[in-house]
Amino acid sequence: MLPLANRSDSWAPSLPALTTHFVRSSKHHLITDATGIPLAVTLTGGNRNDVTQLIPLLQAVPPVRGRRGRPRRRPDVVLGDRGYDHDKYRRLVRALGVKPLIARRGTEHGSGLGNQRSVLERASAHLHWFRRLRIRWEIRDDIHEAFLTLGCALICWRRLSQPPRSLALSQ
Repeated sequence: MLPLANRSDSWAPSLPALTTHFVRSSKHHLITDATGIPLAVTLTGGNRNDVTQLIPLLQAVPPVRGRRGRPRRRPDVVLGDRGYDHDKYRRLVRALGVKPLIARRGTEHGSGLGNQRSVLERASAHLHWFRRLRIRWEIRDDIHEAFLTLGCALICWRRLSQPPRSLALSQ
């Protein structure tokens, strides 16, 4: 007897395979500081290019208080993967006064940016600890964006409420 898939009298309907053409998906674009604390986050559709969110993310960074004087608005350097590589956006980032360190498309891996980008990957993983952000259940994007902002706030609160590692180890 033939397996069911090869039989001519198979009862399986001859409908086209289910595809994900009409599935709503979304991407979380995140910018963090060097320690992994989220500074700004945006939400876009899953079919949008990553590079289109580079400038809005840089402009969404709030003022960060540090040394005396005027608070800083933008970072010195931006690290990014190949999804953010485009000459037009490199020029726009330089015009904002930020140095882009973005991996080039078509080059070999091993540029050394992976060590610094692991901080961002870890922050993204922390964001996806929240089940409502890992799988999108909401139809309205403003509700999902509110949960995304709340998740970033919880990550900041958890990071800033724990004592520094050097103090925790010395006690």
